[in-house]
Formats: sequence, C-alpha cells, structure tokens
Amino acid sequence: MANNLLQGKRGVVFGALDEKSIAWKVAERVVEEGAKITLTNAPVAMRFGEINKLGEKLHAEIIPADATSMDDLANLFTKSQEALGGKLDFVLHSIGMSLNVRKGKEYTDLNHEWMLKTFDISSISFHKMMQVLWKQEAMNDWGSILALTYIAAQRVFPDYNEMAESKALLESFARSFGYHFGTRNKVRVNTISQSPTMTTAGSGVKGFTEFLIMPINVAIGQCFSGGLC
Repeated sequence: MANNLLQGKRGVVFGALDEKSIAWKVAERVVEEGAKITLTNAPVAMRFGEINKLGEKLHAEIIPADATSMDDLANLFTKSQEALGGKLDFVLHSIGMSLNVRKGKEYTDLNHEWMLKTFDISSISFHKMMQVLWKQEAMNDWGSILALTYIAAQRVFPDYNEMAESKALLESFARSFGYHFGTRNKVRVNTISQSPTMTTAGSGVKGFTEFLIMPINVAIGQCFSGGLC
C-alpha cells in the first residue's frame, strides 16, 4: 500500500531492462510512492530490453545515455531536471556488465581489456555519474544516491569473476564521493547488496541457481530435523 513517502520528489533510475531488473521494480515502487522520475539505459540495452513499456506505464520520460560517456551523462541530467521541473532528490545506479562472464572466461584466464571495460561500465560509471551531478549541482540538499553492489566485494564467489573487484571499486567510490557530497550538500551516497535474486544478470552467473536454492534446502532440512522453521 502506498503512503506517498516520496510525494514531490524527483529522481533518475538507471538500468531498468525488463521485469526481472531490480531497477524496474524500484522505478515502479518510487512512482507508487509519489515520485516523478526519468528512466535511462544505454542505447544498446534499450534495443533488446522493454524499458519503453515501463516508461509508458509510469508516464516517465526515457532519456538514453551511455553511463561511460560524460557527454551523455551531462545531457541526461540536464534534460531530467528540465523534464521533472527542478533538481534531483535521488538517483539509482543499477548498472553492471562483464564480457568475461558473458564469454565464459575463467578468473585465472581473464581478458584484461575486457576487464577494463567491466570496470568502466560497472564501477567507474558511478564516479562519472556523481562527478556530473556534482559539477551541475543537480542534487537537492539531503538527497540520496544509491548503487547496487554485491557481497562478492568482501567474500570470494569464484564464478562472479572480476565483477567482485568491480563491486569493491564501486563501494570505494561511494565512500570517497560520499564524503564530498555529504560535506557540501548533506547528500547520502550508499551501496546496497540484495539477497540472491534471479535477475537477468544473476541468472547468467555459473552456479547461481544452486546458490539461490541452497538456503531454501537448508531451511527445509532444519524443519524436518526438528529445528526452528
């Protein structure tokens, strides 16, 4: 049930690809709570995703942007403020892609050029995004910037590949830029790691299905053996 928690707030949501995307669900929820948003994704992602359907449903303008391009980001945030009628209160960075994972490369045999591309798309884009927001002074005081991370930034998940290092870098950017945004604008910069979720990205990681159902099997075992359930 909606409580108008975000009534009058304005934001930008990156990364909604299809109904399996966390960004898709976030976009639906914030609008339900009264926010006005723009949606964005890379042009290549928009060609095989369903973001247009989401835009129509939420009456949200869609502004294509390559998150690794400073020019695209500048255009995105300028047009978003124009479309929404003012500075932004929140931005969600829900972006990640690894060619090494897509191509099935083992961690001990990575293509390092692809690794650099992974870092640019999945992590450095977060710094670029915040740098543009900072220079445009596009964030309202007491706003919030959020990025999706994963526990692999602290623990070993072998098949998550160099995305683990990418998430660690993402978290470092959040801490460092969070200091500057917090000092100047009282803007919070955070990362959040969701529990295992069968998103499009998650389902592409080797062993993910087994990892997802393991806690369920453990819980069932505890119930059948007389444990709490």
